[in-house]
Amino acid sequence: MLNIMDNKNLKNMHPFSTSAGIIEINPELRNIGYADGINIEGPLSEEKKNEMISLAAKKFGEFLDALGCDWKNDPNSKETPTRVAKAYVNDLWAGRYNALPKITTFPNLEYDGMIFQGNIPLISMCSHHHQTIMGRVHVAYIPKINQEIIGLSKINRIVEHYGRRGAIQENLTVRIHDSINSIIKSNKGVAVMIEATHNCVQCRGVGHSGTKMKTSKLTGDFIDSAKTRNEFYEFIKDSK
Repeated sequence: MLNIMDNKNLKNMHPFSTSAGIIEINPELRNIGYADGINIEGPLSEEKKNEMISLAAKKFGEFLDALGCDWKNDPNSKETPTRVAKAYVNDLWAGRYNALPKITTFPNLEYDGMIFQGNIPLISMCSHHHQTIMGRVHVAYIPKINQEIIGLSKINRIVEHYGRRGAIQENLTVRIHDSINSIIKSNKGVAVMIEATHNCVQCRGVGHSGTKMKTSKLTGDFIDSAKTRNEFYEFIKDSK
C-alpha cells in the first residue's frame, strides 16, 4: 500500500475529495469515504479484525431483529450474525483490511511486446446492494526493455485483492489498471477488461438472468494504436 501521505493528513481531508492532486500522488486515496475505499489506518491486525467481527455480528443481529427475524430461536440462524461478520472481514471485503500482497517483479532485458493474462476469475460484491459480481478479468501491459515485469501469478493476486473490497465494476476496473500502472512505471500501455454478471440484476428489481456487463480501461498504446488495441481484444477472444 502506498504511504505517501500520513494518517493525520488523511483524516483531515474531506471524505469525498476527488482532488486531481490527490489522485496523482496516490491512486489509493481516491474516493476515501466511499464504499469501495480502504481502511486509512492501514492493514488490520488479527486482534482488530476480531474486534470488528464482534461489533459487526452484534449490529447484524440487530439488523435481523429490525426485519422481524426470530434468528435467536432458529438453530440454523442463531450463529448467522457471526458467520456474516466473519465472511465480510475475512473473505468478501478482505482487500479492505489486508495489505496488498507483495508483488514480485523480474528484470526484462529484451521483451517489448504485449504481456496478456486472460480469464482471471473474479468474485466481488457491488457496493449498491451487496450482491455478488462474478466474472472474468483480462489484463495486458506493454513493458519497455530493461524495465521490470510482474510475476505472472501476481496479476491474479492484484485482481483478487481489489475484487475483495466491495465496489461497482467501473471503479474496480480502474483500481486494477492503476495498480499495474503504478508497479510497472513508464510502461507503454496498460489494458484491463472485466466481463461479469451481477446478482443484483438477477435476484431483485428487473430479475433478469443471463445478462453480462463489460468495462474496460485502456491507456498508452492501447489507446493510441488500433493495432495494439485489436490485438488485446483478439487475445481475449482466443482465450475463451
